[in-house]
Amino acid sequence: MNSAAHAPRVVAVVGPTAAGKSDLGVALARRLGGEVVNADSMQLYRGMDIGTAKLTPAEQGGVPHHLLDIWDVTETASVAEYQRLARERIDALLAAGRVPVLVGGSGLYVRGAIDTLDFPGTDPAVRARLEGELAGLGSAALHARLAEADPRAAHAILPSNGRRIVRALEVIEITGEPFTARLPGAADERSVYPTLQIGVGVERPELDARIAERVDRMWRAGLVDEVRALERAGLREGRTASRALGYQQILAALAGECAEEEAREETVRATRRFARRQESWFRRDPRVRWLSGAREARGELVDLAWELVERTVTS
Repeated sequence: MNSAAHAPRVVAVVGPTAAGKSDLGVALARRLGGEVVNADSMQLYRGMDIGTAKLTPAEQGGVPHHLLDIWDVTETASVAEYQRLARERIDALLAAGRVPVLVGGSGLYVRGAIDTLDFPGTDPAVRARLEGELAGLGSAALHARLAEADPRAAHAILPSNGRRIVRALEVIEITGEPFTARLPGAADERSVYPTLQIGVGVERPELDARIAERVDRMWRAGLVDEVRALERAGLREGRTASRALGYQQILAALAGECAEEEAREETVRATRRFARRQESWFRRDPRVRWLSGAREARGELVDLAWELVERTVTS
């Protein structure tokens, strides 16, 4: 059969960092005659290559990749803007008879691309006031305020994540509704496109080891120099990019706030925490079909994923 003609309209490869999503996405896109659409929020930034594990042109294997390197590091990330760009690209690929293969571990970006989620705009005056309060009072005080207004949101957002706390409080003030009313949940699983979501999971001990190995490789590949160059381009002033894993820690080291080795160790710890949150997010979605990304199963991963595609076609 002509598999590309009968495949789901969109395939999404999701899961935690270092699980093997990027390579699987390339392999599936090649088999489907498709193209990859990035759903990693930090790979949207130009110049953030080593620390985001962005595939090199050689690793992309001739498969076109979209929505990489579209923002300067000084730009603040916008899920709403990503949603617009992703759907524009998905629609163009579908119109051309190509299968979009969405690849990434940024849960809200994946859901924004394929599901019926509406993201409220911003109010510059409200945002500026809340950011002033964040600077003056600290994230813990604003997190306590969020816990009173929307306990579920406070549970989902770390007390140290001032940017997300400000956004949640802004949405509550603008809409008069809890921030969680705007987040995806069981009642919101309405897809814009028929999508097969394939999750790549790895047991925690192996994933933790992989993350440590990846961070070591990034350091050897020149991540510190990459951050230095981006700092000259305004990285430190970028509200989103400066918080990226590895980049935030190296910026602290460059400012003399810690030693470089401490920055590396904290990058490993922070990435492991982040990977747990990623997996928890995707595990809550019953539509995700999980496969093992374990080293011993890696040779079978592409074939098992392809079987899921074919079963979805015939079911």
